[in-house]
Amino acid sequence: MVSENVTNWHLAHGRKLLLGEKGRLMAIVNVTPDSFSDGGRHFSVERAVEHALSCIAEGADILDIGGESTRPGGDPVSAAEEQDRVAPVIERLAKETDALLSIDTYRAETARVAVAAGAHIVNDVFGLQREPDIAEVAAKTGAGLCIMHTGRDRQKLADVVADQFAFLERSLEIAVAAGVARQAITLDPGFGFAKETTEENFELMARLEEVSALGYPLLVGTSRKRFLGTVTGREPADRDAATAATTALLRLKGASVFRVHNVAINRDALLVADAMMAAGRKAARECVK
Repeated sequence: MVSENVTNWHLAHGRKLLLGEKGRLMAIVNVTPDSFSDGGRHFSVERAVEHALSCIAEGADILDIGGESTRPGGDPVSAAEEQDRVAPVIERLAKETDALLSIDTYRAETARVAVAAGAHIVNDVFGLQREPDIAEVAAKTGAGLCIMHTGRDRQKLADVVADQFAFLERSLEIAVAAGVARQAITLDPGFGFAKETTEENFELMARLEEVSALGYPLLVGTSRKRFLGTVTGREPADRDAATAATTALLRLKGASVFRVHNVAINRDALLVADAMMAAGRKAARECVK
């Protein structure tokens, strides 16, 4: 168990989110017909908004809205279609809730449209390296920026943590050059994104504190991923218990934000992990008296 650092994540529209004191939940809101776990279930503005509001009621701090599936082999969509899917949902949610809104995209123009519609966070699954201009959008709008590691479309290093550093350090160079504030950045190790084997994902879990050495809060997304299905034998919709187990374990490893499909079960997992961490801090203080 690692000790967490408490910090404010600086976001667009003058918002902040305190990280480290307790685990935070980012609910997945897929406005797509083909996502690997829940594709099509919320593929309309009304259904997406209804689902998002239910996630808030269950304890989500952030709603992560995406208009293109990032599953392996997912059908690509045009920038215009992506924006047509997500912008109305973000506009509605910005009016109906004070929850933080995130846009899940690698496109600079979609990020710009989303922040203008009310989004507070840009969540880029290509770590600024598909469309580097997305960093300028974050810098100019003051949006929070989640930079995700991916192994897609490139040759990875053999060591899982060395590859994290090699990729994310390049992404951070792009962010700094664009003027993104340090306090606006979180990093995502990208579980499941071209992590070639089940063992690679679990090694990354076991060594997560090494990734923390980069000095930024960590956002993780293991929810219903294939590597959990490999060890449990369960289909995506039945992997929530396994996801909750990883949420508790990764919280103890220092992760701050958890991107999930099922908010309620992961909320309980975080409550248990945070209670254990609080007890550990109390015991440590008493030992030094």
